[in-house]
Parts: sequence; structure tokens; C-alpha cells
Amino acid sequence: MKLDPSAFVADAELIQALEEQSSSILCGCDRILFRQGDVPTGLYILSRGEVTLTMSAPNGDELMSIQAIPGSLLGLPGLIGNEPYTLAAIARKDAELHFVSRDEFTNLMQTSPLLSLKVLQVLAAEVRSAREAIRGV
Repeated sequence: MKLDPSAFVADAELIQALEEQSSSILCGCDRILFRQGDVPTGLYILSRGEVTLTMSAPNGDELMSIQAIPGSLLGLPGLIGNEPYTLAAIARKDAELHFVSRDEFTNLMQTSPLLSLKVLQVLAAEVRSAREAIRGV
């Protein structure tokens, strides 16, 4: 299954607003951001470098792998749905990310309807990409 990496990317205004509420993470070596099945604690924004997103079957076989691109919001569906992450994310050496805690994200979404709409647009793009991948488009 081939997902479009641009489906995870937010527009500049949303990224800026999220980064203002975030803490920076610089990866000196490969770092697990979250595992498939983990309870979401927040949202990651990829600023620079590489992050690999993977999904595994219950038997451990890898079902998909995608390289996130800068501007990607990582962990968004799990955070919004308050459900375990459906993907795993590993930041590669020299990646630069920003982390927005669940509380900071929730506060921002409650106080800015425009930013909430922009988040929904990213989620819609992810859903569209997943459906196209399933169809083989």
C-alpha cells in the first residue's frame, strides 16, 4: 500500500501556531517517537530530516512504510480520536521535530476555530490518501 506523504503536511499557518506551543526535539541518533498501539501523548511536527512511519500486522509483518516529509503532522488521528496510534514513527538521525502536548493541542483547537478547520483538512487528506492507496490509485 502506497500512501501519499503530502497527505500528512499542514499549511504554514497551522504549523507556525503549533510550533509556538511546542518543544523542540533534535535527534542525534534514530529515535522512536511512538509505537503502533501506544496511547497518544501529543503531536509531532517534522521540521527537517526524516521520519519513517510504519504499520504492522498483528503477526509482525510490515503492511506499509512511508517517509514523512517536512511539515508533516505525526500522530494526529490518534490524538484527535483519543485512540492508540495506528502507525509507528521513528525519527532518523539529524531529524528536527517539534512536540505539542495533548493539553497544548486541545487548548489551541478550543480557542481557534480556523486552526481546528485546518487540522480537519489534514485529517481529510490522510483519509483520502488511505482510500486511494487501498484502491491502488
